[in-house]
Amino acid sequence: MENIFFIAGPCLAESREMLHEVASELKAISLDANIKVIFKASYRKANRTSVNSTEGFGDIKSLEWLAEIKEKYDMEVLTDIHTAEEAKIAAKYVDYLQIPAFLCRQTDILIAAGETGKIVNIKKGQFASADVMVKAAKKVQSTGNQNVMLTERGTFFGYNDLVVDFRSLKIMADAGFPVIYDATHSLQKPSIGEQSGGNPEFIPALARAAVAVGVNGIFFETHPNPKQALSDQETQLPLQLASRFINDLILIDKFIKNL
Repeated sequence: MENIFFIAGPCLAESREMLHEVASELKAISLDANIKVIFKASYRKANRTSVNSTEGFGDIKSLEWLAEIKEKYDMEVLTDIHTAEEAKIAAKYVDYLQIPAFLCRQTDILIAAGETGKIVNIKKGQFASADVMVKAAKKVQSTGNQNVMLTERGTFFGYNDLVVDFRSLKIMADAGFPVIYDATHSLQKPSIGEQSGGNPEFIPALARAAVAVGVNGIFFETHPNPKQALSDQETQLPLQLASRFINDLILIDKFIKNL
């Protein structure tokens, strides 16, 4: 059985320097642990909580930063897209295209992402069932692109709160798709204040539970100083905790697979 892998990086490409700081640490962790880490950062955030929230610093400039990370650190790179046209543009710079949760049913975006031939990671909508996500994945596959992953990131639990239904992990896996657990967004408290709030104290516990269920990968956002981050301040894991976080989950993964 394949080892668990990780998708990790800051929420937003805030600066070239910060991206290199995070990528350098994640690359070192991946080499030390002999584990695959895919670097993640959004070149632009189109679904901000507030009109005052930062969206980005220029699409092409930020995509060029990501391409530089890919080249310098020999890491695969993932970023979000928000329109069908963005799929064509971003595909020139990165290895994985990610469909944000709120857009998981947008057929034109899913088709456009599939047509690029890139690996497509679809975030499970906070409003969507696991069965709905299987249908979304099949939209991508209709293009002939079979490289689709599904990511659980919590379900609306009333207003301004999320809860994880761990049954979804098995349902999506049983449909034949690689399944990823989003350890940080799943603990958001959406639309609290100018940015979303969250319960980061539960990140390790729920990630361990997801690995015990048997996911293929873990997604988490990490930042050198989350309290100064321009987005998702409340749920990005401090970069200095990333090594311990990853290595703890590797141990659980190995134990489960040796049962």
